[in-house]
Amino acid sequence: MKTAYDIILRPIISEQSMEHTDLKKYVFQVAMDANKIEIKNAIEEIFGVEVDKVTTAIVPGKKKRTGAYPAGYTAKWKKAVVRLTEDSKTIEFFEGMV
Repeated sequence: MKTAYDIILRPIISEQSMEHTDLKKYVFQVAMDANKIEIKNAIEEIFGVEVDKVTTAIVPGKKKRTGAYPAGYTAKWKKAVVRLTEDSKTIEFFEGMV
């Protein structure tokens, strides 16, 4: 059985993802085989918040090349945008980053 830390791999800290923290939307990299229900339960368990909605997207790998070698691709990964309920507390991890 997977734990919550196997499902949520890391938070995504970027300028675009930080714009929506005032709307209680947070972005995470999640396991490729995780579904929305597992993501919701993992976020609620780790951070002690109430999740309203989860949207997911698979980010395709980018084409890269190193010198004269043939081009390859970076790994694809799954992104989850988590929106918290209105009366839920915020995630403290993201508060100092805005």
